[in-house]
Amino acid sequence: MIRRLVVLALAALPVGLLAQSPPPPKLIVAISVDQFSADLFAEYRGHFTGGLKRLSGGVVFPSGYQSHAATETCPGHSTILTGSHPSRTGIVANGWVDQTITSRPDSNVYCAEDVSKGRSSSSKDYVPSPVTLMVPTLGDRMKAINPASRVVAVAGKDRAAIMMGGHRTDQIWFLNPRDYARFETLSDHLSPPPAAVARANAAIDAALARPMRPMPLSPLCAAHSRTIAINATKSVGEGRFARPAGDKRLFRASPEADTATVMLAGDLIDDLKLGRGAATDLIAIGVSSTDTVGHVYGTEGSEMCLQLMALDAQLGKLFARLDRARIDYAVVLTADHGGHDVVERNVQNALPEAARVDDSLTAKGVGTLVATELGLSRPALMGSESAGDFWLDASIPADKKAPALARSRALFLASSQVQAVFTAAEIEATAPASGPPETWTLIERARSSYYKGRSGDLVVVLKPRITPISARVAGGPYTATHGSPWDYDRRVPMLFWRKGLMPYEQPNSVETVDILPTLAALIGLTVPKAEIDGRCLDLIAGPASSCPAN
Repeated sequence: MIRRLVVLALAALPVGLLAQSPPPPKLIVAISVDQFSADLFAEYRGHFTGGLKRLSGGVVFPSGYQSHAATETCPGHSTILTGSHPSRTGIVANGWVDQTITSRPDSNVYCAEDVSKGRSSSSKDYVPSPVTLMVPTLGDRMKAINPASRVVAVAGKDRAAIMMGGHRTDQIWFLNPRDYARFETLSDHLSPPPAAVARANAAIDAALARPMRPMPLSPLCAAHSRTIAINATKSVGEGRFARPAGDKRLFRASPEADTATVMLAGDLIDDLKLGRGAATDLIAIGVSSTDTVGHVYGTEGSEMCLQLMALDAQLGKLFARLDRARIDYAVVLTADHGGHDVVERNVQNALPEAARVDDSLTAKGVGTLVATELGLSRPALMGSESAGDFWLDASIPADKKAPALARSRALFLASSQVQAVFTAAEIEATAPASGPPETWTLIERARSSYYKGRSGDLVVVLKPRITPISARVAGGPYTATHGSPWDYDRRVPMLFWRKGLMPYEQPNSVETVDILPTLAALIGLTVPKAEIDGRCLDLIAGPASSCPAN
């Protein structure tokens, strides 16, 4: 039903062309670097020599905002090429609880799955799909007015490819979510894979068959190499991505996964001859290693330095390929969210207030206390995180729902680590925010993430610099994360480049929802303002404008 409604909406999209110069680019290259915060961009900008250096010399918005509160991968990617906040896209988090589902053993829903086909998102036994995305992407709109436009999405994560590609991709490829060591597509897409994908998978197999030697440390990265103890058995900060043969987990948490993704994107551009037809084509590229490196090692060690320098080099090679092919292409690069470094290094580096979340601040912990007080048979709350959305158990008797909600809220607010707790009713009653995103109140940020029927009954906001990974959990693979409504997680760079485009920099804030109308204007595509949340950004320095007149 959702897919049919979206297709009908796409068919009704208006057509409009702008009489602007220069002519529309033949290829749009939209790149999302997962967890590439504005802080990382500022820290390393002067050291880039490849693709990121080129983009740094274009039209630069160093303070782009993922304006919403739920700064996770899926919601962030859903804003980039839709022009809409999660409150409109419906992608409120990487996953949510839907207690109306009775066909599976749990109530967890993955943000990019078809729940009618999968058995359990928690165990990775799900069917990737765009059916949860409630709005069209730029690619969907392009194909609605001109089916000759080709839309391709390639990413390290299925949710990145799906949320940027949309409902009508010609080809969509992502590293499978079980071991991230083979490119797959949606179940109703191409079989067998084209030659470019077969080559990419063979290259991954060959890379995994041999060990990865430690990457050499440049003087820049050597300056970031310092051991940070997370606990008695785990440390980060001095890694160089050495791995034994066959280790798929370390393959993913290294520049190798991004190299495979960018190379496949370049091969698909060549093999499909994107940018060589009569219509404008689009390729969306989601590179995910920066996120995995940030989670596993934090953002300020030698690992992140090596990762960003490698990504810079790979993007440089991609742009060089496009240059040799003489394609008229336009690039936008941004991120789905920012990130926060490991607590232990923050404490050493002038942030003594940084801390890990208390283990008791979970749905099970708080929900069990409420259940005991109210005489319930099981925990009152559902949810998998230490912050963000929490859902009341639907089995709670009607006369105890309001007390359970109130008591849950009070217990969260009693913690010195909690900044605020909002109920769904309070968020629904809040008008959508306007004005610069850094001025939005916390509840306005939560409102931008809220979608009725998917969002929680409570939204819990931890205080700044409280990492929602407890000391106990930090002993596992992840030591650092994102997801908060604070600016270190919301601020991302937005970089535009096209040959001949006069560079300029606008340091004031803009939003990632502004990307779709900005790109639409470049190709002469009219997007009704009432259908999106973003605005067109003028990419032409001086009195002329790349945006349509009002």
